[in-house]
Amino acid sequence: MIVSVDIAAVGLRQGLQVLAKRPRVEEVEGLRYAETVFTAPLGAGLLPKPSLATVALIAAWDDDEALDHFATHPLARRLSSGWQVRMAPLRVSGSWPEMPGLPEKQLPVDPEEPVAVLTLGRVKPWRLRPFLRAAAPAEADAVAEPGLIASTAFGRPPLVSTFSLWRTAAEMRDYAYRRGGSHMAAVAGDRARPFHHQSAFIRFRPYATRGQCGRFGRLQLPLPRPA
Repeated sequence: MIVSVDIAAVGLRQGLQVLAKRPRVEEVEGLRYAETVFTAPLGAGLLPKPSLATVALIAAWDDDEALDHFATHPLARRLSSGWQVRMAPLRVSGSWPEMPGLPEKQLPVDPEEPVAVLTLGRVKPWRLRPFLRAAAPAEADAVAEPGLIASTAFGRPPLVSTFSLWRTAAEMRDYAYRRGGSHMAAVAGDRARPFHHQSAFIRFRPYATRGQCGRFGRLQLPLPRPA
């Protein structure tokens, strides 16, 4: 399985059209999961302003061939002016049943190679305020990290998500597991009283990119495709 993220500035009208209808697994050959989302700046305070004009597609596929074939789909064409990354899953913490096959044990990764992180959660409405209060300082610290290449928040209530690209796996781990850091404080708060009905923290090896959208595009690959 591989996972792709497409981010594109398409304007408000097309953005609403993208959000209105996401691909259905049973209608697209090789598609395992798909979610269309709006974007928001990461680390922009308690309630960052969402953009319905810059939207994204998060999708899981059987293989590269399935994603290549999707390029002719109307949604793919709408997003073709933006940025895309292809990624091989390395590990999942938590679970996301709609995306089966994610490795629960860490696959080998060189500490000096780039990694991507996707977080997914369906927030409990009564835990939204505590979640935002815990997430805001963790996101602010993340965007200040020198190893962070680019990042964004995604949303489609009740789905909340973040996506980030890191220069090296070592720098990502240093931020995520820093003793006394805001990220570990947010994790501790979630463990004590979960913010989400379900959630997943997924690490990836990004191996191919194309296009440009804002800060995304600074990490230009390709790297060898996964076996």
